[in-house]
Amino acid sequence: EIPLRLVGSEMCIRDRSIGIVMGDSFIANLLAPAGLKDFVENDDRLKNGKEVLYNNPLLAARDVTLSFVIMGSTPEDHLTNLRSFYTLLQTGKVTINVPAIGNDVNYHLTYMGSSNSYSLSADRCTSKLSVKFNEPNPANRT
Repeated sequence: EIPLRLVGSEMCIRDRSIGIVMGDSFIANLLAPAGLKDFVENDDRLKNGKEVLYNNPLLAARDVTLSFVIMGSTPEDHLTNLRSFYTLLQTGKVTINVPAIGNDVNYHLTYMGSSNSYSLSADRCTSKLSVKFNEPNPANRT
């Protein structure tokens, strides 16, 4: 598990910048609410409609797509940062902390893959990547 912390708009690992900033709607996507697990239902053939038990609703796992901007001062520096980011993602589990949301709020995410959205600037020093994650337990953000 690699902890990522947002300092300003820049992602850091152990307070060291890694050349990555949050992309479009990053915070909004993290703040989107998780859905609920299916309620227990009884669809008795002898009764009209169905019975639904609403007691103890629980959160369901959720998928979230986050955009990242990878930067470098040269094309080579950009590629180094991009490869480091791929290595980070391929550990499988990533924890993201965004102080603007709360210093004690940690999103424990599982890397699911790229959303096939990647763009590279003409000078090859900046790229944008959208990444799909799963949050297996939205109730656990400690």
